[in-house]
Amino acid sequence: MKLDYRRVFFTGFAFFLICAFWQAYDNIIPKILTDKFGMSQAASGFIMALDNILAVVLLPVFGAISDRHQGRYGKRTPFIIVGTISAAVALIALTVADNMQLANIKAGVEGVGIENSAERTAYAWSVTASDPLPLIVFIVLLLLVLLSMSIFRSPAVALMPDVTPKPLRSKANAVINLMGSAGGIIVLVLGILFGTGKPENAIMSYSLFFGVVAAIMIAALVIFLLTVREVKWSREADKINSQLTNDEKTSESESAKDKSSPGASAPEKSSELSRGQLKSLIFILASVVLWYMGYNAVTSKYSVYAGDILGLDYNLTLIIAQAAAIAAYIPVGILSQRFGRKRMILAGVVMLGAAFGFAAFMREGSNIWVMNCLFALAGIGWATINVNSYPMVVELAGTGDVGKYTGFYYTASMAAQIVTPILSGLFLTYVGMTTLFPYAALFVAAAFVTMLFVRHGDSKPAPKKSLLEHLDNDD
Repeated sequence: MKLDYRRVFFTGFAFFLICAFWQAYDNIIPKILTDKFGMSQAASGFIMALDNILAVVLLPVFGAISDRHQGRYGKRTPFIIVGTISAAVALIALTVADNMQLANIKAGVEGVGIENSAERTAYAWSVTASDPLPLIVFIVLLLLVLLSMSIFRSPAVALMPDVTPKPLRSKANAVINLMGSAGGIIVLVLGILFGTGKPENAIMSYSLFFGVVAAIMIAALVIFLLTVREVKWSREADKINSQLTNDEKTSESESAKDKSSPGASAPEKSSELSRGQLKSLIFILASVVLWYMGYNAVTSKYSVYAGDILGLDYNLTLIIAQAAAIAAYIPVGILSQRFGRKRMILAGVVMLGAAFGFAAFMREGSNIWVMNCLFALAGIGWATINVNSYPMVVELAGTGDVGKYTGFYYTASMAAQIVTPILSGLFLTYVGMTTLFPYAALFVAAAFVTMLFVRHGDSKPAPKKSLLEHLDNDD
């Protein structure tokens, strides 16, 4: 059995456009909320949690709906089309409210000569308090953007296991995540070109930047529609999975006959999760919650932290993390087949936790290459976790329940991302900005403990092969 990298690559354009959007969202929205609307870190953290509040409710719903949808273009593609177009349009519309506030802020800053970031933020809040309309419009449009993304996130992610035989899903997920990182890194490069991370551009207009991101999303959708044949590919994968299931049942039946009296029938395999499988599912999802508590705290606050504490342009550091992840995805997929998903996740958790732990000691004036190396390690660790965690969850799903289990996975990750921007924002506001990385490291360390209790959803280690065999173009 060999993985069709071409199919997975084109399927990955759905995840590519999702990650391009979220990279722009996580980097820019916190800056708009603090720099232009004058919100505290705690208040902006609450706004940043809105997408995750919606996701907890809507992602399982749309995942389950897409499971049951039958149409000419398949179960997932119609949701991807509608969601992408509506999200791109809403993202561009979001700049209307941003520019409304920008006009007020610019007039005040130029008039009184406020250059200090703290003073500018205080002034921005006074402008918001005197004229809350731009903020109201911004929040309404933000909700429309987030609703649009919720329509297709679960269906887009569920498409990979739909078109990929079970034993190959970790390798396929490596390619999918590589595509996602490529989307993110393109947006970060755009950030450097547009100067979004420069302190002097704190109150710049993001209209052109968001317009380019929306165009990238639409372009990725067009490539996806021209190349992906969901119905055909899903049917072929289902056929392979059915054969694998039949072979497994035959093996179990023969084993049972060997242990029982002649003529005894083999026990039927239950379609429900066993007690052990359910326990593993719970611990996997608990681990997802914990490492997202740590990771999302950094991703949602780092654009602000980098300027205030490190004196750095956040774009370059995040590009290094994404580039390291891109370099790691394929090797991680190969290693996961050999050593198993659980072992690789534990290794990834150690790398991510160590990176965050050491980053806690970095300050303005520290060696920038040390910070870059730490973020590269974090990128590799996160890639190692991501390649394997989602396949472990859907490994426990039946053929018709992939969308539902995808919803479980995203419910866990989004639940964490509801809490962590608010909780970390409270620490940053009332204890200090330097609490960010210790906070993140603590939750990642807790995820290591919960993963130790997982016993199901792993892949069986593959027979040893040479590196050349692994890198065969057809495999």
